[in-house]
Amino acid sequence: MDDWIIRLVDQGGYWGVALLMFLETVFPPVPSEVIMTVAGVSASRGNMTFAGVVGAGTAGAMLGNYLWFWLAIKFGSDRLHRFADRYGRWLTLNWKEIERGQELFRKHGSIIVLIARMLPTLRSLISIPAGIFGMSHRRFLLFSTIGTAGWSAALAGAGYALGSQFEDVEKILGPLSTAVIVLIVIGYVWRLIRWKPE
Repeated sequence: MDDWIIRLVDQGGYWGVALLMFLETVFPPVPSEVIMTVAGVSASRGNMTFAGVVGAGTAGAMLGNYLWFWLAIKFGSDRLHRFADRYGRWLTLNWKEIERGQELFRKHGSIIVLIARMLPTLRSLISIPAGIFGMSHRRFLLFSTIGTAGWSAALAGAGYALGSQFEDVEKILGPLSTAVIVLIVIGYVWRLIRWKPE
């Protein structure tokens, strides 16, 4: 996959970076860690500007973020309630827990979205509760953009600083992303075993 990403960044420039980051947001297995680091390396060679790389990565990711947010709004809280009643065990959620999550989002949604945008895997998923729990479009776009730009700039900066040694960044961020996914899976299995309806 890395070779395909490198080719698209080299040939597509800013549009290639934006497209890849959109795909990364919609299909999380596409790794932003590689995309933005490769784009940073390209900027260090003078093929693109650093600001342009960060802007393109942020714009592409935000398009995907907003797509998930919009779909979650369309799904809606009422439909989620029915879905939770029917499939609560597999969601490992009951309606009381969903209501607690909704209250948490009502009080601290902005900071939750901001922080989640800078965490592997959660970056893409956080749009769904934000939409379902009724976060305002303005706050969603503002705090998502800040977090997404921070993540994009950090990865591009690492690639820019290391030049062609972007494999060193992937050695650190690759295992970190895997660890987050493993923890999420373990947490899900644990909740599935212990789940009881309320």
